[in-house]
Amino acid sequence: MKDQNNISKDIMWEATVSCDPAYDGIFFYAVKTTGIFCRPSCKSKVPKCENVSFFFHATEAQKAGYRPCKRCRPDLKSKNYDPFMPIIEDTIRLIENNYDQKMLLDEMASKVGVSRFHLNRSFKDRTGYTPRMYLEKVRIKKAKELLLTTTLNSTEVGYQIGYQSISSFYNAFKRSTGVSPSQFQTNHVKT
Repeated sequence: MKDQNNISKDIMWEATVSCDPAYDGIFFYAVKTTGIFCRPSCKSKVPKCENVSFFFHATEAQKAGYRPCKRCRPDLKSKNYDPFMPIIEDTIRLIENNYDQKMLLDEMASKVGVSRFHLNRSFKDRTGYTPRMYLEKVRIKKAKELLLTTTLNSTEVGYQIGYQSISSFYNAFKRSTGVSPSQFQTNHVKT
């Protein structure tokens, strides 16, 4: 952990300009012209250096009359705050509860309240998957379950989990598992 006694204003300024999350919880910066204080990792517009004050505790910034940033939430006790996690969680819930329906990225983005570009980028940054890839992952997991626990054939399973065409289902299943749905079923049937 970085020692507050060894941090110069130049280092704090550089961390602020570069949005360095390594300094979150170590210090906060406040902007005189806006009356707001932030974590060093905040992605807000870089202020002019002469308008910035530094504090080692959020309470110090608040006592000096600054209010917490709504983007980076420096007033919360957690060291790292990700304002987009509720959007990611809502998207995951939306996908898991509606995987069997046709879902377009525009519709998902609209339901969670962001643009399609923003949703796609933020979701991938935080989960490693695009929403479309995550939807496919959920569908294939459900397909495996249905293939092993029901008497539905591959075609019926594909339609039941939301695929509009059976070739799309087969391609996605093979891409995910390396085998066709019927091969998967045969390989996993208990004798």
